[in-house]
Amino acid sequence: MGETASLNRRRFSISSAREAIARETAIASIASSCTNCLEPLKLIMFRKPKIIATILLAFAIAVAVHWIGFDRPNFAQSLIPETTIAANSLQLAPPIDCTLDEDCFILLYPDRDPGPGEVDFGCGRQTYDGHKGTDFGIANMDKMNAGVAVIASAPGKVLRVRDGVSDRLITDPKQVEALEGRECGNGVFIEHGNGWETQYCHLRNGSVAVTPGMEVDTGTVLGMVGASGAASFPHVHITALYEGKVVDPFVGPEAGPGCQVSPSPIWTVPLDYTPTGAINAGFADTPPDMNDLWEGRFPQGELSQDIPALLFWVHTYGVLAGDSYQFKLIAPNGEAIAEDTKEITSPSKTWMGYVGKRNNPERPIAPGVWRGEYQLTRGGEVLVDLVREIEVR
Repeated sequence: MGETASLNRRRFSISSAREAIARETAIASIASSCTNCLEPLKLIMFRKPKIIATILLAFAIAVAVHWIGFDRPNFAQSLIPETTIAANSLQLAPPIDCTLDEDCFILLYPDRDPGPGEVDFGCGRQTYDGHKGTDFGIANMDKMNAGVAVIASAPGKVLRVRDGVSDRLITDPKQVEALEGRECGNGVFIEHGNGWETQYCHLRNGSVAVTPGMEVDTGTVLGMVGASGAASFPHVHITALYEGKVVDPFVGPEAGPGCQVSPSPIWTVPLDYTPTGAINAGFADTPPDMNDLWEGRFPQGELSQDIPALLFWVHTYGVLAGDSYQFKLIAPNGEAIAEDTKEITSPSKTWMGYVGKRNNPERPIAPGVWRGEYQLTRGGEVLVDLVREIEVR
């Protein structure tokens, strides 16, 4: 058997896992979003136009996982089985070593609409048409490189594996075309008996730790979270199957299609439905774009006083039209240097924004501890409440 994990309420762990000052100088906040791609974004803060041309095919293409090249199951069958399945359902542990809603998150759920539409089990929109699994994500590639373990969700036998596919975030449709037959990236396929199987996609290149024929326990390390194959963010995609048909673990095998069903989840621990939440937040000295944040290009630590600008950024998921956000950037003396409050006008599966100020001789960035505050509210309820601090020397 492989190395196993001890499981508790929401921590899925293994012992070996790694892991303006003045208005005229304030930079207005800016928000970008991504539903199936990242729209071009025009920056106006520095009085110099800048177009972010990165196209982030985050969800409709990048994580459209069809296990290709592994004698894949027949996914031409109905997404949600319409007949009653055996009551003794497989019980699945979360497939990732992390603390949910702290250092990892569920970004996408199985699509429960059998037609061309899309709906997740909570009657929300954190899925896309035809998405067959659950995507457990981590904040960025920097975290990925540090190592977050993918673990077996149940005992079984490894049937097939793949390794050797490089990790890179999909930013262009041509990258997906080049991956034909390897969209799942590096992965593992496990048979659990009684007609049950699970597949795990997008593992980090070179990390697959099991071989075909190997018996695994719940918690056996299969590899590390990666961004191999058609992935636009670092995550592990898990699909559960019963007799070749996809099962949504949040409602169980006996639920029919759609979201108005009586759920009988097959997770071993309660997993709350969290359609809106935080991915990450921090500070930067240049305006970030969505891909910068997924790449982890702004490691947090001290910043020099001679930086060109100080910006507080936030990366979230699942925003809806009518949501409101509020940014504040607070100087070491307690003064709010930059503030911005706006209503979001369109829903987005992922969203980013920032607020900040330029550094100039007349109004320099003062040394000391700077503070960023952010709130996302919906109908008067605070859904995301973040505070970050950084020292400028």
